[in-house]
Amino acid sequence: MADYDRNNNGLQELEPSPVEESPLGSKEDYFPSQNTPSNPPQNLPTSTLGLSQHSPIWYLTRIQRYSSYVFTAYGVAHIVNTSIIPLLTASVPESNRYLLLTRPYYQGIPAEPLLIIAPLWAHVISGVALRIVRRNLNAKRYGDSGEKEGTKRSFFSSDFWPRVSGVSKLGYPFLPLLAGHIFVNRAIPQQFPGGQSNVNLSYVAHAFAKHPVVSYVGFSALIVVGVWHITWGWAKWLGFTPEQVTVQGGEGEVWQKRRWYGINALAAAVAGLWMAGGFGVIGRGGEAPGYIGKMYDQMYQRIPVVGQWL
Repeated sequence: MADYDRNNNGLQELEPSPVEESPLGSKEDYFPSQNTPSNPPQNLPTSTLGLSQHSPIWYLTRIQRYSSYVFTAYGVAHIVNTSIIPLLTASVPESNRYLLLTRPYYQGIPAEPLLIIAPLWAHVISGVALRIVRRNLNAKRYGDSGEKEGTKRSFFSSDFWPRVSGVSKLGYPFLPLLAGHIFVNRAIPQQFPGGQSNVNLSYVAHAFAKHPVVSYVGFSALIVVGVWHITWGWAKWLGFTPEQVTVQGGEGEVWQKRRWYGINALAAAVAGLWMAGGFGVIGRGGEAPGYIGKMYDQMYQRIPVVGQWL
């Protein structure tokens, strides 16, 4: 979760981090030469392509932010189908009817690439690129003394890398968990006759009935890590994290604690809602009968590493 450090005097310790809109760093920008006119002509800040001359951090931050908006829209649709509707119907077969009605809107062309694949890759790549750009800016601004001594520091040295936030710490394990979930529910079924049309909530219920330990552990990790990452990420975008409190002193500490507890309480409520429908209804739906059940068994045996024991 998001955290914040304070020293013994009650002051908050912040890692040095470049701002989004930063000066170019050349001394001419701060100390113009004698030949520079006192009132230079004002040019519009646009490039040859007509784009405003913002820094790479400005663009990467917005790619990361707006891609999360799109993926959140998919997440809302997914929790409705896999938790809220099962809670309302209290039946896996009845919930499958609503799933089959809505699934084409976010699992077909072009909805799936636009709502899932493109935003996910944009979010991950922009996040990694942001860390690299900020690392290079830190090295340039605070000086890599090793270069002057002929012993240049390694690119992976921790000296100039920005501090990993709590949101990022949750995002790193969330990525492989999400990739595994997509692989089991999207890639493996495509290897069988009928493809994705054979997969519905009964597919998940069959896994809970036949392999409860793996199912409960896997889905719990996916839901908890994913919900906390998304909730804290939205709190950051909206300016509600404890670090974004501007009030100083004791009142500021109170507001920081309130925000910390409030964000975690909201994440716990969302995760609890998802588990209530997922575990309480779908998880107790039982095995799929006949040919469908045997095909589901074969699908789960295709899972790498653990599939041989399923």
